[in-house]
Order: sequence, then C-alpha cells, then structure tokens
Amino acid sequence: MTKDNPAAQAETPAPSTRTRDPERTRQDILNAAADEFAKYGLSGARVDAIAARTSTTKRMIYYYFESKEGLYTAVLERAYAGIREIESGMKLDKLDPETALRRLVEFNFDYHDAHPEFVRLVMIENIHNGAHIQDAPDLRRTNSPAIEVLSDILQRGYKAGVFKRQIEARELHMMISALSFYRVSNRATFGTLFSIDFGAPQTRERHRRHIADSILLLMTNPG
Repeated sequence: MTKDNPAAQAETPAPSTRTRDPERTRQDILNAAADEFAKYGLSGARVDAIAARTSTTKRMIYYYFESKEGLYTAVLERAYAGIREIESGMKLDKLDPETALRRLVEFNFDYHDAHPEFVRLVMIENIHNGAHIQDAPDLRRTNSPAIEVLSDILQRGYKAGVFKRQIEARELHMMISALSFYRVSNRATFGTLFSIDFGAPQTRERHRRHIADSILLLMTNPG
C-alpha cells in the first residue's frame, strides 16, 4: 500500500494549482514573455526560456497562444491595454480642460517612465513595421478610448475658449506620446552623449514639468 511507502508517496504529484487556474497560468506566461520579448525582441526571445520561468512547457504555451508570434501579439495587446485602461478610468471629464490635459500629459510621462518594457515592445514592433498589430484588430479598439478621452478634453477646451490652437486629437496624442516615449527610448544614448542622468529625481520632475508645460502652451496660444 502506498501509505506505507514514502517513495511512492513522493512520486504522486499534488494537484497542480496551474491546472485549477488556467487564467493565472496564462497571465504568468504573458508576464514572462513580456520581459523576454522586451529584452531580446521577437527573433531573439526563446519560448523554452519563457516555459522554464513559468514552470510550464512549450506545448502548454502553444496551447494558449498557438505560436511564438501569437504569444508576442498577445503581449502587445496586453501592454497597450494596460495604459488605456488607466487612462479611461482617470475621470478627466470631471476636471476643467486645462487641468485635465495637464493630468493626461503627466500620466503619459509617468507611465512611460515606469514601464520601459512597454517602450521597448513598441520599438520592437516598429522594427517589424507594425506587421503584428495589423493582424490584431482588437488593438485598434483598445486604443480608441485614448482618442475619445483627448477629443472630449479638446472640445470642452474649445467651447470654454481656453484652447486656441485647432489640432486633431490623434495628432496631439502623437505629440504627447512622442515627448514621453523619446525620453525613455533614447535615455541611454542621449544621457551618455550629453551627460544627463535621467534617473535623478530632480531631472525627472523637471522633464515632467517641461513636457506638460509645452503641451499646455501649444494649446493655449493661437497658431
């Protein structure tokens, strides 16, 4: 009887938490994959390494995501969903237009600064000319709220007479993202070439203020 045989007992595996919680397994895989893709890109990332880090198997990863490219696309979708979900929940419609726009710019700055892996994933997808997001229609739906939030701020600002410059929400969104994105994507080269410590708290706060001020000055002064 196995109860008198410690070796037999040791060979009997306990029920796996992963088996009982497939969503947790899926999220664990996505977490490990995001780090792997951000470090090594789509070509350099290894599914074996992701499986080892999550105590799963390649077969299980392919069960959830079908392929390495499918896993990479799912990582991109979740990365974009993270920033958009927070934006949508900020309740900026409760603030006056100028304050709302400043808060939105500051949030974008903070998010990019705190999530360099997000910046790297976007850079990697641009290296691939956006090939994978073209096959992910959910990504467009995920990102549309960002334009809706900004459009509402702009329309309220124009109606109140505080915004003077006419600009399309998509183009203003690009400018806001570009300022925060560049600071993270190029901090290694720019910081080295011009002796700037991007990690210094005083530098970070100064950049944050300058970027927000720049966008507000753009919108409150006529073109």
